[in-house]
Amino acid sequence: MSPRGFSLFAAAAGLAALAGAAVAQYGFGLRPCVLCLAQRVPFALAVMAGAVTGLWSLGDTAQRRLAGLAGLAFAVNTALATYHVGVERHWWASAVCGRDTSEVADIGNLASALSKPAEVECDRPALVWHGLTMAGANIAYSGLLTAAAVMAARNWRRRR
Repeated sequence: MSPRGFSLFAAAAGLAALAGAAVAQYGFGLRPCVLCLAQRVPFALAVMAGAVTGLWSLGDTAQRRLAGLAGLAFAVNTALATYHVGVERHWWASAVCGRDTSEVADIGNLASALSKPAEVECDRPALVWHGLTMAGANIAYSGLLTAAAVMAARNWRRRR
């Protein structure tokens, strides 16, 4: 597969993941936590890299770099999803999730704290199917896309 072909594939895969997240959130009412939202960013980067490659005629080097950026985004997403699964399974605590209860200590702040929407906690998955959470499924999905990027990059090196 050419760098442009892989970039378009990466964009389609990123769009599919973002569409699935949107359906889960808006169609089924599954509220995302902070880590769930963070996992959408690499998919959006892959979509943008694929869109740039698909819309403009770029040189071979630029196409390879954008395809590599999409592959790197998938690798980062695999790491984020792995971290999220660790939080869900209580292997470690999250540095970005959880409630700050210090402001509730003052009774004057209680009303303002209660008026804020409740945050979704990262260690409580919204959906578990046979032990697999959405973050766990994302490890597999992003991991396969990362592997596809590595294989495609090896192929580009052989063609030079």
